[in-house]
Amino acid sequence: MTDRIRDFLRARRDLGRDEGPVMVLDLDVVRENYTAFARALPDTRVFYAVKANPAPEVLRLLAEMGSCFDTASVAEIEMALAAGATAERISFGNTIKKERCIARALRLGVRLFAVDCEVETDKIFRAAAEVGVEAGEVQVFCRILCDGAGADWPLSRKFGCEPEMAVSVLEHAHVRGLQAYGVSFHVGSQQGNTEAWDGALASAAMIFRECALRGIGLSMVNLGGGFPTRYLKAVPGVDSYGNAIFRALTKHFGNRLPETIIEPGRGMVGNAGMIEAEVVLVSKKSRGQDEVRWVYLDIGKFGGLAETMDESIRYRVRTERDADDASPCILAGPTCDSMDVLYEREHYPLPVSLSIGDKVLIEGTGAYTTTYAAVAFNGFPPLQQIVI
Repeated sequence: MTDRIRDFLRARRDLGRDEGPVMVLDLDVVRENYTAFARALPDTRVFYAVKANPAPEVLRLLAEMGSCFDTASVAEIEMALAAGATAERISFGNTIKKERCIARALRLGVRLFAVDCEVETDKIFRAAAEVGVEAGEVQVFCRILCDGAGADWPLSRKFGCEPEMAVSVLEHAHVRGLQAYGVSFHVGSQQGNTEAWDGALASAAMIFRECALRGIGLSMVNLGGGFPTRYLKAVPGVDSYGNAIFRALTKHFGNRLPETIIEPGRGMVGNAGMIEAEVVLVSKKSRGQDEVRWVYLDIGKFGGLAETMDESIRYRVRTERDADDASPCILAGPTCDSMDVLYEREHYPLPVSLSIGDKVLIEGTGAYTTTYAAVAFNGFPPLQQIVI
């Protein structure tokens, strides 16, 4: 927790404005994180993953610092443009797009699109013809599958194709007259293994070679996201990832290094935010002395903590009573849904003295909290965000 967040929350309480959970995000941390990424991979363009946290203040800061933007929808494209980004700094990185959304993006000036099948490529070709954009002006990169081993939040097979298929997809784009630009992959969110990029880059290099044999010169590798933030466990620094990625690039591409981009989201804003929540109830399910306490907070899975699903992301939880004796607890949210339990398989040690009305601080919550918050499930309002 930064001093700025601590001081802000203290002043907020003094003014009696601490109704309901709130996520406070410190822009100074975002600024430091962007600088760290730019230094760790100096020849790589940063495309911030807008879905992680699309707060206008965050987008404006990153646009001013020179960041590009990875977007998943027309709405996110418009957010990036409103923040000051130009269209050539925006990628439409979702591989699942309506054709009319592709057309809208093209009208807004976006020319960089992700695909993972020939059908999606055909949509882009038709949309370009519809809006009067030359196919050769549109850059297409193909996302490939990788296993995501080592990630706390592994990604499914929903996005990407087998590397061998990617060659055919890119050739199809080339035949259509689109610019077959490159390859992308994602090694899994909250990736703790700095070497995770090696295998994916081996596949990317194979695709480059195969496409070259077919007369198609690819230019770019999108290294994706996966860069972690600290939760309960320590994680390697950005420099460690930068060094490992550079080693893998030179190993598989030699002296002919491709253009590269990265798409940090969690690693950019995760450690910049913290949620202040309140204890609603502390109880037991039986009268046994060893029965584990249930601690219910005024925030749960449907209020922004969706990534506690399967206990994949384990946030650091702090209280003002942390100096007192602690015992294991089950943490749960406030809604009338039995799935709204945050941590039950692995209990959290919390102070025995923790009481109703106490404040709880949940650290590392700057990413994928406000954007995952449901709209008024059970009548609870979406998670409030304050950017300082």
